[in-house]
Amino acid sequence: MEVNIAGLRLKNPVMTASGTFGYGEEYSDYIDLNELGGIVVKGLSLKPRLGNPPPRIMETTGGMLNAVGLQNVGVDLFIEQKLPFLRSFDVAVIANIYGESEAEYAQVARALSRASGVHALEVNVSCPNVKKGGLSFGADPKAAASVTRRVRAETDLPVIVKLTPNVTDIAAVARAVEEAGADAVSLINTLTGLSVDLTTRGPHLKNITGGLSGPAIKPVALRMVWQVAQSVDIPVIGMGGILDAEDALEFMVVGATAVQVGTANFINPRATVEIIGGMEHYLKVHQIKDVREMIGTFNVA
Repeated sequence: MEVNIAGLRLKNPVMTASGTFGYGEEYSDYIDLNELGGIVVKGLSLKPRLGNPPPRIMETTGGMLNAVGLQNVGVDLFIEQKLPFLRSFDVAVIANIYGESEAEYAQVARALSRASGVHALEVNVSCPNVKKGGLSFGADPKAAASVTRRVRAETDLPVIVKLTPNVTDIAAVARAVEEAGADAVSLINTLTGLSVDLTTRGPHLKNITGGLSGPAIKPVALRMVWQVAQSVDIPVIGMGGILDAEDALEFMVVGATAVQVGTANFINPRATVEIIGGMEHYLKVHQIKDVREMIGTFNVA
């Protein structure tokens, strides 16, 4: 079950997706964190953030809309108060980071790179670039490459860039960040969506729009992972609507080396370990000795 992401050894390909698993401690009563391939913690900013006002989560058909607004404790409090707990487990810890400017990304990356117990950085380029009128860093290959280059200069840790699906050509962004020094890419982040309240004829979310996740986005995620895996030479981490082992293995077939489980954690707090068990069962039943034999075996002939 072991896989390798840019020198980062994972005991299995299953990680948690940022923003859906807190800082790990929140789920430790439900599962043994040692069983996971990796924990991607809630996105970290330079300073603490309260996020958006409620209501900010809305269940939809086959998924969930969220406009939490990247609420988090900030990088300093994470290192001081949250990281010590994670250090007690034999699991890869990946810190998801974001900023409103390249300088903020660099500062957060620098702080985490000096902290013991962080094994990789995941760079969320779906955040608004305040110097560019709020346009997402990940919406433009040049901007995505520029922030990747800035983070790469601050750390010796593996750099994973998390790509937004809200673009015309996600493969072009993936190639740009690869050239800028990314060690891996993860995709997809949420799709922008809207939910209407017919009683008020207004939005259900205070923020109006939110990020759509869950099974509804899986076909889009699979297509984008397949496209990106064919376009870059670095490892691809797939996510988007994974509920069970079969979902996870489908992402590996289209080219993902590992996967992240997100919305499923809200439905079933044991989803990750059940997926790991299901993958192991599939390999045994089909007499596959190594999960890596599944990667990139998609047959379109």
